[in-house]
Amino acid sequence: MRLIYSPRYLIDLGRHVFPTRKYPLVHARLIETGVINPSNVVEPRPAGWDELALVHTLEYLAKMRDGTMSPDDIARLELPWSAEMVEGFRLMAGGTIQAALIACGLEVRSLKSEARGDTSDFTLQTSDFRVACHIGGGLHHAFPNHGEGFCPFNDVAVAARVLQARGLERIAIVDLDVHHGNGTAFVFESDPRVFTFSIHQQHNYPMWKPRGSLDVGLPDGTGDASFLRELERALPEVMAHAAQCVFYLAGADPYEDDQLGGLRLTREGLRQRDRLVIDAVRRAGVPLVVTLAGGYARRVEDTVAIHVATIEEAGSVK
Repeated sequence: MRLIYSPRYLIDLGRHVFPTRKYPLVHARLIETGVINPSNVVEPRPAGWDELALVHTLEYLAKMRDGTMSPDDIARLELPWSAEMVEGFRLMAGGTIQAALIACGLEVRSLKSEARGDTSDFTLQTSDFRVACHIGGGLHHAFPNHGEGFCPFNDVAVAARVLQARGLERIAIVDLDVHHGNGTAFVFESDPRVFTFSIHQQHNYPMWKPRGSLDVGLPDGTGDASFLRELERALPEVMAHAAQCVFYLAGADPYEDDQLGGLRLTREGLRQRDRLVIDAVRRAGVPLVVTLAGGYARRVEDTVAIHVATIEEAGSVK
């Protein structure tokens, strides 16, 4: 398993509910506990503006690049504009692209990892690494012509389009963030090659939820048992799509003490959720890309522990 991460994911957003410090904390915990060897950490490259244009309009990208966002644009994105913010999230979009290429055996050029502490190269072989985890990504609220809900660029949608351009057309997106992936559903609503599946809290952001391939909106306070039962019921339909790659948005925000979620799952319930998804993809024998998506627990340590558990489960795949 390769882990994609950059310390530049720590983006200064001022006083904000989105804790970008969770990314270096997750990375540090994985290294400290031996879950990941530093030599397996890949430093991503920023997504190219041409790659972002596979999903986003040129007008929107120009506004993001040049800092000409209107007050309404900023209000809808819910992030302060800065060059650091744009470049940080462009790098994060590149991280999801990199994870997808690695998982699918398409990344055969030489890569470097800052986490190794040296400048030696390693070369990825096309038969290696069926699982790639990205400490970042899952920015599923971004639409082609605007950002929403802390999501400037829809990294998973962009990575899916990159894979399609490389010949892997059939994609499945399993979105288990507490919030519906409205931007992702909108991007792929007329593309039957991409199966978009979301389990989310129905009475929560966003108000408008474009129809995906399979949507399961759950009531407030659902809890572990009902959530896991609905997930088990839905996964066979997702896997019947016969995708050539599966993206998993493993949001930590269904957690019972999350500030922006109300599904009230326990940490153990979330770990069982991860195991169900990962086992289903493993049995299907297709590449898996894991992104972390949301997580806003009152204690950032809880969010970090949930994300670490997700990557531990992914790393246990044989």
